[in-house]
Amino acid sequence: MPTPPAQPRAARSLSVVNEEIRALQVDGGLLSTEGRCRYEELLVEWAAAVRGDVTEAA
Repeated sequence: MPTPPAQPRAARSLSVVNEEIRALQVDGGLLSTEGRCRYEELLVEWAAAVRGDVTEAA
């Protein structure tokens, strides 16, 4: 049975997402498989936050 899609989280600010990405990079940038998955999720969230900032600025 397929896993249902995750419920969207409330949008977090760009600075909060950036800080979490930086925290993952503290160990010299070497990530476990789980860390890499989290990093990829954060990049998607970061991109959405960037688009939100651009939309608000326009």
